[in-house]
Amino acid sequence: MSERAVVLLSGGLDSTTSAFIARDEGYELIALTVNYGQRHLKEIQAASRIGQLLNVWDHYFIDVQMPWGGSALTDTSIPVPTELDPDVIPVTYVPARNSILLSLAMSLAEAKGCVAIYAGMNAVDYSGYPDCRPAFIEAMEEALNKGTKQYAEGGAVVICTPLLNLSKPDILRLGKALQIPYELTWSCYTGMDTPCGTCDSCRIRDQAFRDAGEEDPLWYLDVR
Repeated sequence: MSERAVVLLSGGLDSTTSAFIARDEGYELIALTVNYGQRHLKEIQAASRIGQLLNVWDHYFIDVQMPWGGSALTDTSIPVPTELDPDVIPVTYVPARNSILLSLAMSLAEAKGCVAIYAGMNAVDYSGYPDCRPAFIEAMEEALNKGTKQYAEGGAVVICTPLLNLSKPDILRLGKALQIPYELTWSCYTGMDTPCGTCDSCRIRDQAFRDAGEEDPLWYLDVR
């Protein structure tokens, strides 16, 4: 029997690539998808399709209430920005989101006897989110493990972020080698039926496909 890994699967390009890498490395996958009140719930539908494609051993969909807002992704009264200042953390940052997601993943991993957690954080082509930085990942791995029964008994769960130091075009090239159907993924922040092409996530995705010399299989309203 293969060792198991939890994959944090949002339905986006990065989390999907990370999940495919975990499968390629021989793990049996347990997927975790979290509805934290994000306006772009279409990504959860994408996560469901991708989980089925990966033939995951189990797929958990859970709701986490974050009614205090503080982000354009969870508070519809805050507009999703189309112009960003590279020196300012954007309003699409969700306070402590990755801390919450990794904590949930660690709980699931310990409960199901998994040896690893795979997550799609990226510290190169990202929007300046502080919870995508290597120091944060390292600190979370240490802190979360120290709070588990598994760790107290001599075990540990490794948090794997295989995309952390890759550019977006390099991620896409890796995904092509793994034959990932990126047309099943979802990146847009706005929650519309088709990608807006103007939000930060759409722009980063579009530029990545251009830089990789590939055509994005999703249609953008305003970028093309």
